[in-house]
Amino acid sequence: MFAAGALVAATSLVAKTLGFDAPETPALHPLQISAGRFAFALLALLVFLTFAPTHRPKFSGANWRMHLARSICGWLGVSAMFAAVTRMPIAEATALSFLGPVVTMVLAVAMLGERLVPRKLIAAGLALIGAALILRPGEDAFQIAGLFALASAGFMGLEAIFIKKLSDREPALRVLLINNTIGALVSLGVASVVWLWPSWEQWLLLIILGSVMVCAQALFIQSVKRGEASLVMPAFYSVLVFAALYDFLLYGVFPAFAGLAGAALILTSALILARIDGRG
Repeated sequence: MFAAGALVAATSLVAKTLGFDAPETPALHPLQISAGRFAFALLALLVFLTFAPTHRPKFSGANWRMHLARSICGWLGVSAMFAAVTRMPIAEATALSFLGPVVTMVLAVAMLGERLVPRKLIAAGLALIGAALILRPGEDAFQIAGLFALASAGFMGLEAIFIKKLSDREPALRVLLINNTIGALVSLGVASVVWLWPSWEQWLLLIILGSVMVCAQALFIQSVKRGEASLVMPAFYSVLVFAALYDFLLYGVFPAFAGLAGAALILTSALILARIDGRG
């Protein structure tokens, strides 16, 4: 799970690099970056299945409607996240994306009939205070980018509900393959509207982005399957540490004190929710 966190943070770093303007290589649109993430993740999966035919999943009985809903939410969440990291420090955008568990909690109450216990309300309150510290209402800095990160959290929170339903009924590899196939088809179609032919360096980064993301997904799934949620989920939040480290080492960006305090509150909220979920 720590490895998954490191790789997820790396994808945000790659997306940020692709979203920067350079004298000879104009920035790619977040929708195009998202398309590269899904397309090359799908390609990496197909290469794996070519050399491992015994792992090829069967598609009979797949809940295609739920797969489609999950994949659309995932694509919107990833695209919004990539838009955020090109405009604000990766650590702060990542912290805001951790509001996803709070969104999932609210949706689980509405859609799955789960109980809303006091500790969940406390966790939600901490997360909202943390988000306010990062967004800093009344200041112009990062507000638009912060809205992208909040939208990402919302879509990913909804996606988590669909993943929760699918993981109980279908094999993990089939879920992964269907998700990246639908994501690639949808994202490539939308990205054609804003398409800019990438340089060879950008092609390379897009390939790395997709390959790293699918590896992170595989590590995440295996971790969840092999360990208790209360143990492995807190380890995933190491992505915030890795994101801050990458941003500092490559861009010299360090979050402001308010951003650090907000991230700490959101992380505390996520840990509380993970502990509650781990106990059932």
